[in-house]
Amino acid sequence: MKFTFDRNLMIKEISIAQEIISTKNAVSILSNVLLNAHNNTLVIKATDIKVNYETQIPVQIEEEGSTTIYCDKFMGILNSLPEGEIEFNQTTEGENNSVLVNIKPVAKKIKFQMKSMSEDKFPEFESAENVPYFEISSKDIKEMIAQTSFAVSEDETRFFMNGVYFEKKDDNLNLVATDGRRLSFASKSILAGINDFNAAIVHPKILNIILKHAPEEGNISLAIVDKMIFFKFGNYKFGSVLLEGKFPDYTRVIPAAQSHKFIVTKSDLVDALRRVALMVDRKAGRLYLSVSDGVLKITSQQSELGSADEEIPCEYAGDSYTLALNYRYIDEPLKELDSEKVGFEFTEEMKAVTMRPEPEKDYFHIIMPMQKE
Repeated sequence: MKFTFDRNLMIKEISIAQEIISTKNAVSILSNVLLNAHNNTLVIKATDIKVNYETQIPVQIEEEGSTTIYCDKFMGILNSLPEGEIEFNQTTEGENNSVLVNIKPVAKKIKFQMKSMSEDKFPEFESAENVPYFEISSKDIKEMIAQTSFAVSEDETRFFMNGVYFEKKDDNLNLVATDGRRLSFASKSILAGINDFNAAIVHPKILNIILKHAPEEGNISLAIVDKMIFFKFGNYKFGSVLLEGKFPDYTRVIPAAQSHKFIVTKSDLVDALRRVALMVDRKAGRLYLSVSDGVLKITSQQSELGSADEEIPCEYAGDSYTLALNYRYIDEPLKELDSEKVGFEFTEEMKAVTMRPEPEKDYFHIIMPMQKE
């Protein structure tokens, strides 16, 4: 097996493989990337069993073949080499007939040698070829992932909440995530003419990879089949095992109506939170939002180190209320709200608070208040 490739092009693809691979154990086949050179094309594959990755790049092949090599060390070698054409040459050497890979720049006297492992031990992928893909806007799905994936539960005993819930309702794609104390919901009417598919719970690892690498414009292909979800765009193919279990009935958490609402300018709220958060106990995360006519006061919980508070103008008229909320549960969705103003809706101080862009769009975040202390 012998071919030459462009260093920068290879680095781009191997860096994604590194994101997929979860183990750094050099003797594990799951720490390796599979390289298959055929017809002047190099197919690259990586997996952690749950998430699969496949891409291809053009190469100049002298001898076709396939092998696997330790991804982390391969990436380190690539980063150390100068730009330009790199030669990859697999040979059998020594008395033990060791299979080695020589990696060297075409124009420099530099050579690295790595051991390789047979591709026979590399796990087989679920086929992504003959599944019913449908196309959706890359910008839309990336926006929805960003608006929900941060809210998944990290409690592994509640594994059915460790992912983002995908469902088709009429022509709408709904994405929902919850950890039991907050819930993020995003919905877009982007499935007109698409056949129904079963609702699925998708692990955030694959979603974060899509969020990072899918294009900003154009469409991507998506398919949900049996226990797998597939994404396809450009030269990339990704697949992931779906999480098992029954996702909670999220509709029961969404308030039918809320009697109070105040609206603030997003930039005012962001700046005030940034300052007040300096005195927030990071473990408890508690801060207070006190609303009265025309004013929102944000206060950190009193601690041994002190406290902070700041007042900002708000659109509100009515009785005064104080809500105790987790700082992160405001800050994280706030980063994803694409609006100049933010609305907060509530009924009582200890009942669910709905946070949404103002004017209302196709996204909202529900927060359960904390006990006041």
